[in-house]
Amino acid sequence: MIKNAIVVGAGIVGLATARALTYKGYQVKIIERSDKAVGASIRNFGMVWPIGQPAGLQFELAMRSKYIWQEIADKAGIWYHEAGSIHTAYNNEEWVVIQELYEIFKSEGRNVELLNKEGVIQRYPEVNAENLLGALYSGTETIVNSRFAIPAIADYLQSTLNIQIEFGKSVLHVENNLVYTTDKVYEADLVIICNGADFETLYPAIFQAQSITKCKLQMMRFKHRAPDYNIGTSLCGGLSLTHYDSFKAAPSLDKLKERYKSELPDYVSNGIHVMVSQNNLGELTVGDSHHYGLTHDPFDEAEINSLILKYLKGFCNIQDWELQQTWNGTYAKLTNGASHFFQQVEKNVYVFNGLGGCGMTLSFATAEMVLESI
Repeated sequence: MIKNAIVVGAGIVGLATARALTYKGYQVKIIERSDKAVGASIRNFGMVWPIGQPAGLQFELAMRSKYIWQEIADKAGIWYHEAGSIHTAYNNEEWVVIQELYEIFKSEGRNVELLNKEGVIQRYPEVNAENLLGALYSGTETIVNSRFAIPAIADYLQSTLNIQIEFGKSVLHVENNLVYTTDKVYEADLVIICNGADFETLYPAIFQAQSITKCKLQMMRFKHRAPDYNIGTSLCGGLSLTHYDSFKAAPSLDKLKERYKSELPDYVSNGIHVMVSQNNLGELTVGDSHHYGLTHDPFDEAEINSLILKYLKGFCNIQDWELQQTWNGTYAKLTNGASHFFQQVEKNVYVFNGLGGCGMTLSFATAEMVLESI
């Protein structure tokens, strides 16, 4: 007999969970309170980012998720670009860390190159050459256009895997395999709650017991005046070396952090590191900042965006970029160092959450992994 499953939430975690459940033999329905996904899953760089994941399980999950992204995109006609990434160095401490990471990543079998200044400028002329020492190139990163890719995946799941999605329906309560919405009660053999940064509605006591918070970030989107402008890869400044777990392997990283605390205290205190991705429309997505807490000011701070742009100018030529959009996003973030949490909250009901800023990178494969425990 076919079992029925309900997934609450149609962001990337919910979509990935629904896909994985289907391949486990469930008939799946997704219930999403908004008319479309409008949360963190579309308010991001569109980066599928294995370079940021440490060796071992997390990197393997990132690479598996990347494969699934590309498999779905090829079948559904979703744009993606395996653009790779570069992390630039403009001072000696950054350059030392990048050289250390190159040796470490190379020993792990990752697709990386160490580029000197001439090599960077020859391949990526939009990188600012002034004071540039070199860069770490990685070939594993993929860009998608999140605003279009997420709804396109939802359409694909419905048309190809027979997953039903009901948008515009809030789930008010879950109990005894029953899911209560604003106008109907559904029964399911299994319920997976993928409610992102919404801790307050379903099982709030569970979230209160977790080492979990919310992260607010600010981002911007630009277009170049030339319609054929192309940066060629995703560009990252040195501050990004302090952000991702994989970079903690560099022995000299603490020395670099101390330099940033001394020279860039406003950036450190606001959790700013600066990256640029480019999508199929030629748009350049830039960010971001990181502020943690359960309640955030809903308004963007002009000073944060000014700091981001000031730092961006240090490693990228942006004189002909025109601002198109600004926004903020919020995602759930575990504070205990875990990559996610998956917990049974009552019989046949589970919460899957806490992937932090790595939802685009890890959701597909992590969903497959956690569902193996059921």
